[in-house]
Amino acid sequence: MKKSALKWLTTVPVAVALAFSLAACGGGAGDTSSAKPTDALAGSDQVSLDKYTTADVTPLDKIDTAALGLIVPGTITVGTLSDAPPNIFLDKSGKFTGFDNELLRAMAAKLDLKVEFKSTDFSGLLAQVQNKTFDVGSSSISTTDKRRANVGFTNGYDFGYMAVVAKTDSAVKGFKDLSASTRVGVVQGSVQDDYVSNTLKLEPVRFADYNSVYANLKTGQIDAWVAPSQQASGQVKDGDGTAIAESIINTQNFVAYAVNSDNKALIDALNSGLDAVVADGTWSKLSKEWYPERETPKDWTPGSKAVTLPKA
Repeated sequence: MKKSALKWLTTVPVAVALAFSLAACGGGAGDTSSAKPTDALAGSDQVSLDKYTTADVTPLDKIDTAALGLIVPGTITVGTLSDAPPNIFLDKSGKFTGFDNELLRAMAAKLDLKVEFKSTDFSGLLAQVQNKTFDVGSSSISTTDKRRANVGFTNGYDFGYMAVVAKTDSAVKGFKDLSASTRVGVVQGSVQDDYVSNTLKLEPVRFADYNSVYANLKTGQIDAWVAPSQQASGQVKDGDGTAIAESIINTQNFVAYAVNSDNKALIDALNSGLDAVVADGTWSKLSKEWYPERETPKDWTPGSKAVTLPKA
């Protein structure tokens, strides 16, 4: 271990971990305090996720949009991030976009509701949803049991992959190459932090955000970055001298939109909108648009148990 560099890096300011903290996004957010750490790369776990997935949804024409408890009637006020492509970010024109946000727009359209996005820091998003600063949190939020104790969630709309990013000339070619002599960067409090710390039993170098950890990888201050694949693909650019060395599916906790835990009416409405965009092919279209090289796992589907993805 290069102790001098590690000692300096661990002084990098990080967001304070709160009980409601998102801690990270992009299909990879998680809690580092798990009493029973699991292998986040063990693969799909649809059986255990089924207990959180509704059997069906309320028909769209039975949803009373006036009874959803929205902050602004007729408009879903959404807290989201501005710097985590391809899931949630601001485009060059200043529009909030990305897979998560465009999917939510499509769901709202099915409910004949408007959407207003507002930028926030991920470390406070779940608390802001629960205290009704926002109606919905859109940030590739992984639905851990600990988070479910503090906030409500829709059915799952996405899954994730975990990746190792390294310099193109690095000896690190995948997860098997991570060891005690490797300076591994992670975003504080993320599923990746939990995996590196509790499963690999390594001490990672923790950063507050994706931009910081990737910048330190490019300059050689760390040897590898364990990241959500979506955010890794959004950061790695041609000419950076870096590459996604390995990417493995991670669907132990599906990704969902966060809603105030007492607002069952809004959760039900969003679930209805999600099933509608799954059934009409919108989910598949957006998935291919934002993740053109990604394959949907055969044992995982978005939405309720009653909806099926259209055949390609």
